[in-house]
Amino acid sequence: MLARSARGLYWMGRYLERADHLSRMLQLQAEALVDRPTGEIYSGWRRIYRSLDREPPGGGLELAPSHGGTAPQFQRAEGPSGQVQAQRRISDDYTLADSFTLADDLTFERANPSSMWSCFASGRENARQMRHCINAEMWRSLNLTYLKLQRIRMLDIWLASPEGFYTETAEDIETFMGVAAATMYRDEGWHFMQLGRFIERSQLASSLLLTQLEEDEGAAEHTESDWTTLLRIYRAQDAYTRVSGVEISPGVALDLLVTDPLLPDSMRRALDTVAQELAAIGSGPDRESSAAANRMAGRLRSLVLYEWPDSSDKLRLLVSIADLSRQLHSLVSVVYFDY
Repeated sequence: MLARSARGLYWMGRYLERADHLSRMLQLQAEALVDRPTGEIYSGWRRIYRSLDREPPGGGLELAPSHGGTAPQFQRAEGPSGQVQAQRRISDDYTLADSFTLADDLTFERANPSSMWSCFASGRENARQMRHCINAEMWRSLNLTYLKLQRIRMLDIWLASPEGFYTETAEDIETFMGVAAATMYRDEGWHFMQLGRFIERSQLASSLLLTQLEEDEGAAEHTESDWTTLLRIYRAQDAYTRVSGVEISPGVALDLLVTDPLLPDSMRRALDTVAQELAAIGSGPDRESSAAANRMAGRLRSLVLYEWPDSSDKLRLLVSIADLSRQLHSLVSVVYFDY
């Protein structure tokens, strides 16, 4: 197929996967506002922003010890303007107000390329340009969600049920993927869309898991709720309970999310799918570059299949997986889009 069409379908898959992932993270973060301690709420926001490699509005998020009391304080680190806001004692009202600002930045802020709105709109725009490559059912499903997002703003969902909004949006994106799976012709267009989705999934997963491991290293002890949240993001809590019981062990949870071949959202399933889609697409115009892309996909799978079980440094391996996933994306662009 035309390189322009292949690129559009590839990026449509990537952007919609990114929007779905962010919707699920924000759903659980919104639920945490109801009854979780303040420290855990800000830890959740910090994890989301760090995994996206983005600074929150006004600067970084750092908890600081209080002065003259036991209540925690919250400090915004130095922002782009070079100004540092004064420390303020956290109250429930301040926590909610700050969470509203952060949620709005990650949901509807159009100047933020990582926001849910920006990712979904970019995915829909790629679909519009590739209208000749997708069917009417897919286009209708995508537009229903797009029109709903056009009519709503952060205040509307904040006063009602923000977690319900994020759940519905994730379900809408998954419905689109289900419609695509049920109706899309299995030509190269399908394979490029799937390739984009699962390269994106491997990059998002490695970034989020790396962020959590780094947070754990800097903390006195891990909190079970952090790993429970990660299991829920990847819809793996039931599988974990079935295999390992109700007590959450970070190492066991990490192994499940990375290596389990039966978990639909595991990193292994994503990397297996990437290798399968590359094989289905076949060589590009430059056979040497095509072979390099396939070798890179094989190296990624080997890290999870063969090196992970015996490794004592999972953080290093995740760094390697994240780096190789980015290199694989660059190779795919060279092989199929920019030759």
